[in-house]
Amino acid sequence: MCITSQGVMMPDKQAIPECSAAQPVDLPEPGRKLQFSGDNAFHQELRRRVDEFFRSSGRRQRDCPQMYLKTAIILGGFATLYISLVFIATSWWQAVPLAILLGLAAALVGFNIEHDGSHKAYSDHAWVNKLMAMTLDLVGGSSYVWRWKHVVFHHMYVNITGHDTDIDLGIFGRLDPSSRRRVFHRWQHWYLWPLYGVMTIKWHFYDDFRDLVSGRMGENPFPRPRGWELVIFIACKLGFFALAIGIPLLFHPLWVVALFYVVATVVVGMVLSVVFQLAHCVERAEFPLPDGGRMANAWAVHQVESSVDFARDSRMAAWLLGGLNFQIEHHLFPHICHVNYPAISGLVESTCREYGVRYTANPSFRAGVASHYRWLRRMGMPQTAG
Repeated sequence: MCITSQGVMMPDKQAIPECSAAQPVDLPEPGRKLQFSGDNAFHQELRRRVDEFFRSSGRRQRDCPQMYLKTAIILGGFATLYISLVFIATSWWQAVPLAILLGLAAALVGFNIEHDGSHKAYSDHAWVNKLMAMTLDLVGGSSYVWRWKHVVFHHMYVNITGHDTDIDLGIFGRLDPSSRRRVFHRWQHWYLWPLYGVMTIKWHFYDDFRDLVSGRMGENPFPRPRGWELVIFIACKLGFFALAIGIPLLFHPLWVVALFYVVATVVVGMVLSVVFQLAHCVERAEFPLPDGGRMANAWAVHQVESSVDFARDSRMAAWLLGGLNFQIEHHLFPHICHVNYPAISGLVESTCREYGVRYTANPSFRAGVASHYRWLRRMGMPQTAG
């Protein structure tokens, strides 16, 4: 899929020929309800400069050796922690830190391996991307559902109420100015933080199955899995529950299995939720609304102004978070492996400034957390009701 000169997402057979590194996600006809307007000169020039950077530097956009090494380290750590928790730990003081670390390792799988695989940013080979994307099934999500929810709808319609379900917490919280405010949202800047921790439990047991049955994600329909995709969905769900609950039950009482499943999964939920919120639900991120089914800005401008980078100078943050602290770069170039984001971030920022596109970054992780806290408090106030 590419953006035409009119700013509309078109299938590959109608795409402009110069599409390359900056290819947006594939969007099916049934969900194409919004169109992006405006001049795409910024996007075309940025795409040209990034392509030239890779040609001149000799860097690979995908199949990066450091990514394969990183994958081995993360999956090796995940397997070691799982084996230690289930088969070796004999006391609570051993099990608790192992469960916490296992939750962190599961989050690393999602941030780094699954995320690049689902965006086809891991490799030039489709089967490698598919395999890497399916590491999400290993930690309890559905790679099929996630592709539609995140890769397609979130990346196309980021921060647009009703279309981006990632900003929809239902009645529990209010993340954008257009959603309904409830009285208890006044305290959401306090209670949402622990609530983030249970989001992954809900995901494991409810969200994927609800989406499968309804065939919708917010305003957008999506094709339910059929044939082999449905077989894989069921098999992977059964496989995860066997790993998370079935096998541990062979060695430990039910209450112990349940307790440490909750500990590990709450850690996953907290980490995943907070990192996402720092990228889109902070003070300077835009939440634009369509006018008659049309957005005011071009697609690339919308992506930049509804996303916020954070901790760009931290190599540790970039390694641990799979480059998600470079959220603007990721939304503009989702098909490029995240290990390249630090190298192109300066080029992206300078091009934004040249074209008058607002590029926003919080200087640190802590600053991002503080900004999200202030945003939650603001969204909970009566005067911000949509």
